[in-house]
Amino acid sequence: MGPVPMPHHDPGTSPSPLLRRVLGGMSIFTLVMSIPQILAIWVHRQAAGVSVVSWAAYLLSALLWFWYGLQQRDRNIYLPCIGWIALDIAVVAGALVYG
Repeated sequence: MGPVPMPHHDPGTSPSPLLRRVLGGMSIFTLVMSIPQILAIWVHRQAAGVSVVSWAAYLLSALLWFWYGLQQRDRNIYLPCIGWIALDIAVVAGALVYG
């Protein structure tokens, strides 16, 4: 059996304005929710229980999504990834230093 063709993606179709706002808000919310982890590591020098492997996987995922977002020229994908890459690096580095 041959490869299954990918359905054609129409770049003219985009999520509704409400969904775009909700997704944008969730991007900011999830980034902000990671700040306590970074503060616990860097301010309190407490990295016990932080999995470097898990956060490194999150970093790899953010890098791949960033690359994909750039290829698609979709700011809604690649801009949040910049924040995720920075946060993930902060957690991984802190866990290596204080873990």
